[in-house]
Parts: sequence; C-alpha cells; structure tokens
Amino acid sequence: MFHTVLVANRGEIAVRVIRTLRAMGLRSVAVYSDADAGARHVRDADVAIRIGPAPAAASYLSVDAILDAAARTGAQAVHPGYGFLSENAAFARALARAGLIFVGPPAAAIEAMGDKIRAKSTAAAAGIPVIPGSDGRACDDDALAVAADALGYPVLLKPSAGGGGKGLRVVCRAQDLREAISSTRREARGAFGDDTLLVERFIGTARHIEIQVLADAHGAVVHLGERECSLQRRHQKIVEESPSVLLDAVTRTRMGQCAVAVAKAVGYTGAGTVEFIVPADTPDQFFFLEMNTRLQVEHPVTELVTGMDLVAYQLRIAAGEPLGLRQDDVAADGHAVQARIYAEDPANGFLPTGGRVLQLREPAGVRIDSGLRVGDTVSSDYDPMLAKVIAHGPDRDTALRRLDAALAQISILGVGTNVAFLRGLLADADVQAGKLDTGLVERRKTRSASLPRDVLAAAALRALLALEPTGPVVDPFALPGGWRIGEPAWTRWRMQASGSEPVEVRTRGRAATAELVVGEGAPSRASAWWDDGDLIVTLDQITRRYTCAVDGAAVWFGRDGHSWELHEQQPLDAARRPEQDAAGTVHAPMPGTIIAVDVAEGQQVTAGARLLVLEAMKMEHVLTAPIDGVVRELRARPGTTVERDTVLLTLVSA
Repeated sequence: MFHTVLVANRGEIAVRVIRTLRAMGLRSVAVYSDADAGARHVRDADVAIRIGPAPAAASYLSVDAILDAAARTGAQAVHPGYGFLSENAAFARALARAGLIFVGPPAAAIEAMGDKIRAKSTAAAAGIPVIPGSDGRACDDDALAVAADALGYPVLLKPSAGGGGKGLRVVCRAQDLREAISSTRREARGAFGDDTLLVERFIGTARHIEIQVLADAHGAVVHLGERECSLQRRHQKIVEESPSVLLDAVTRTRMGQCAVAVAKAVGYTGAGTVEFIVPADTPDQFFFLEMNTRLQVEHPVTELVTGMDLVAYQLRIAAGEPLGLRQDDVAADGHAVQARIYAEDPANGFLPTGGRVLQLREPAGVRIDSGLRVGDTVSSDYDPMLAKVIAHGPDRDTALRRLDAALAQISILGVGTNVAFLRGLLADADVQAGKLDTGLVERRKTRSASLPRDVLAAAALRALLALEPTGPVVDPFALPGGWRIGEPAWTRWRMQASGSEPVEVRTRGRAATAELVVGEGAPSRASAWWDDGDLIVTLDQITRRYTCAVDGAAVWFGRDGHSWELHEQQPLDAARRPEQDAAGTVHAPMPGTIIAVDVAEGQQVTAGARLLVLEAMKMEHVLTAPIDGVVRELRARPGTTVERDTVLLTLVSA
C-alpha cells in the first residue's frame, strides 16, 4: 500500500476522500486554486499545495500542475474524485509515465467507456440493449441532422466525452437543431475538452437506474445493487436512493448481470457505475445509457445500505489487492436517500446563485458530505453543488422522513440554495409513492413567492432589537419611536427581497412587548429575543426560531430549510425601480462570464430574440430580449466576468 495520496479535486468529494485516507492511516495531499485557498479540503488535508488561478483549465484541469504537485509532495498515488480529470485517459497515462498510481480504471477502459459512442458499441457487442441513435461514424452537424430526422423528434443531443448530465439538450423541432448543436459543442469543449456529439432517441417518461460495480485486477467483478436517480433537473440528479422501488427481483438480477458484463468487456478495475434508462410504463425493459468510470456523486447511498466504504475499496484495488468479495457476500440493509444541495434558484429556472457563506448550520443524525465552511465564497468558476445530505432507515418511508427532518435543520445563509425546494419535492405525493420519472422535477418547478408574514415581522423585530439601548438603566427618549405623551410613535420599516415588491412593517414599543403591523394587516402582539445566536420570535401566539446573518445592507434569515435575503430601510422613502428599467433593462441573472454577444449598439430587436450568452458553473444560459426595442447602453463584452444583477444592456422602445 502506498503511503501518500494526492486528491486531484476540490469541494465535498475532496473532503470525503481525505476522510477515508485519514481512517486508513494514509497521508493526504490537497491541491487548490486561488479561489480555494481557504477552502475546507485545504484545511482537512495533511499537506496542501497551490496549483494555479481560479479557472479550472489553469488549475484542476491542468495535468502538468497536478504532476508537479505530486512530485513536490512525494505523492505515490492520485485519487481524481469525480469531474475534472477523473475520466481523462491522457491523465491516467501521464500519471503512469511519472510512476504514479491512478486510483481508477486503466486508461483503455476510460477510453472505451468515456467516449459515449464507443461505450454504446461495446455494450451492444456484449448483447446489452442500447438506446437507438447515431452510430458515431460521422459526427459533423449534417450527419447529426440526418440521424435526428431518421429517429424522429424529440431527440437528445449529448457530448460523447461528457458526464454528470452536462451539455445534454432535448431538441423538439428540426428548426432548433443547428443552434442546439452549436451551443452543446461549446459546453462540451469547455467542460470536457472534446466537442464530439451524438444524438439519441429521447425517452420522455423514463426512469434512471444505475448499478454500482467493483472490480479488481485479478478478474473479480461484483455489483452492489442499484440506485434510482430519476429525480433530476437539467438532466442532472438532485435526489438518489437505493434500492429502487421500481425493480422486481428478476429485473434487478438481469440488470446487475448486464453491469458486470460491461465491466468485464472493457477490463475494468476499481469502482464504476453502469447506467440504464428504463421506460416508466415497461419497467421490465431497460437500455444501456453509459458507464461512469469513476466514483459517482451518489455513492453514499450504496455505502449506507451495504456498509462498505467505496473509497477504501478503490484505494486497495489500486494498490493491487484482491477484492475479497463474491456476489453472494453483497447484501443490502434498509433504504438510503440522498439530496444534493446546490447554489441555485429553483424559482428562476434553477439558475446558479453565489455569494459568501455567512452562516452554516448542518444537521445531526444523518450523513453530511460537505466542503463548506463559514467565509467560503461560492463563485461561478465551478459546479454549483455545495453538499449532500444522506439519510438511512429500515424502510423507504423512514429514510424519507429522516432526510426531510435533516433538511429542515440546515441553515446556509449568504448563498441562495435549493434546500426548500428539496423539502417540497420530498413531500410530493408521487415522490412519496415512488412514482418517479426523469421529467417529474421539471413539472414541479416553483415560482417566486412573496415574503412570508412571519419573516417580515422577524426582520422588523431584529432591526428594532438592534436599535434598542442596552444596560440596566434605559432612557425612554432613546427608544425607537421615542417617548410620547399618550402613546409611543410607530417606527416604519421598508422590507424588500430581490424580485419582490416592498412591504411596509410598523412597530412600536420594545421588542419584548411589541405591537406590530405588516402591510395593511391588523395590529399583532409580538415579542423577540436572542437565544444562543438565534432570533426567537412569538407572533400571534406562535413561536419560531430563526437563524440570522448580516451582510452590509442585506439581512439573511433562515427557518425550516428556507432562507430569505431582505433589505431593511427606514424611513419608507426609497424609490422603486422605474417601469422602463424593469421592462427594458437586461440584468445578469447570476454571476458568470459572458461568452457571446449577438447584438450591437443601436440594433433593432424583437421580443424573444437572442441577445447574449452567459456561462456560469459550467453551463450556458442564453439571455433574450424581454421587449421589442433598440439596443442602448451595451455594456456586455465577451470574456467579461459579471456579478448577479449587473446591467448588461438596455432596450428602448422604438
């Protein structure tokens, strides 16, 4: 066994691998970009070394930088995690030339399965059913168009070198195909360094089932059962579970045997996942989708039901040890469900968010795989996944309840997340009943809601507490509203969150015994006090606990897995944004980099016309014209990095 392992990754997966290295008594080496200098994985590792600036191409995707870091720290092996270089055959070969052990499969297996076109051919040759699509003999735009026409719309475009759902596009009409090809090629080049595409028949009502396999260098291959990953948005998983409620014993056995056959066909070693698409209305059928030649994001659910540490198995297999497992040795115990926490706004098309983590509270009693800590900046340079919460129980209902309870305890302030959406999704009647498919999340999209009355009240009471004098003697003239003959004066607060209308909240008296009015509502009795850093508020005889964090003029509140960013102003005199600005000004919906500008100053455009493309967290987002108008004040430039809400251009009605 080697004694020093370099983890060529970041975030929660780097932290998770380092945890196993520590448990096995192995020395860990972390690498970091300038953006991650203060990150948790850097703190957790035995040694940490800088490998470059924030852009992944100059740091985490730089083979030379990783090799140099390994040489400087005496690393003997490299664990790639997932993403970045984990499925890069050239990287595996470069490590071998440098005398380093790659904690992953042989380069030939990566090439055979990492290329989706070759992977389908290999699976088909092994007698496994595959999704109808282009055969890979020609991958130019014209060939893809011919293949799409032959399949019939809708079709699915996908990068041949891709993974993790990135770059996938459903195309419903022939006239949209060329633009989709262009955009998908750009994303594929940026994420994988290869813009080769294939097109497949799109299976609309489908379930996504995958099989975890382990294989050693001595010919032993076993599978560890299945995971269901049908709850997805943008073709990326957000909730995974094991086992699947869909499969019967016969189908489960057949699928496991097919996964083992694929692994053997390519001489696989290590931990890998064979993925299948199952039509929801014919669950006894399945089609090979792809093989991920690396550890999967959702591997913890398999670990919880089998009791195995998959990273430990990866390390032992890489060191040449035999697997020591037969198929009969693998048994599942109970049920596990995982939810991925992303920096994104579900009410705004799941667009990435960002910001600085002002406060972090994680639940007890469940497994948390996280790379977060207070003070971290979530930028647009990397994938928006922040953490994973995994719950286990003797049955599915118990696991779901435990997961929901854990999500209710989470507080991440300073960064918008999908935690509240996840809780709503887990409570969905179809999810509870196990009636899943890959389109369910898209059908359950949420809309921006007005600020809850209790949150508005809590914000006003927090502001009131901040203004109240402290000490044993209180001057009545120093109290908010002041002392008046007859009765105290009202103090008015203007509360507003991004994208919502302002609401006036009035308070009078002290926070401990306040009278409060929200908007045009009736007066209520309220009280507020601090307890161990949390704000406790009683309103209408209901007591709630809030987490709070202040970031300049913004105040963040957290409760039951929700978070809200409010702005408090007093007095009520701030002007609203002009209607023209709301209608004709185009803002950046998230932090990112402008990669294309399709209009010029003075150009006439119609509503819905493409204006520019913004790249954020490895995804492209096309911004279109909200109204008919003439382009004015064009500030967007290709290659420019912008923050959320930056004004990019203005459209003036002709």
